Amino acid sequence: MSDEGVWEESFVETLVSYPVEVEGQLILVQNVPARVNVETGERLFSPETVEHLREIVREGRRPVRTVETPVYEYA
Repeated sequence: MSDEGVWEESFVETLVSYPVEVEGQLILVQNVPARVNVETGERLFSPETVEHLREIVREGRRPVRTVETPVYEYA
């Protein structure tokens, strides 16, 4: 059997920043555990991590810090 055309993906466990927009406000959650594809940068999150992210956003927790971010239009 030939291995031609078989794509082997390589993932590493790491911590990433996760941006989400809520009611027009950008929120950034840091140090989120993820599996990241080393070739493509694709990030995979466990169901538990996704649920925890939803809780953080829903609860409106007080942030550990706030940063000002410039915004640009693509057009």
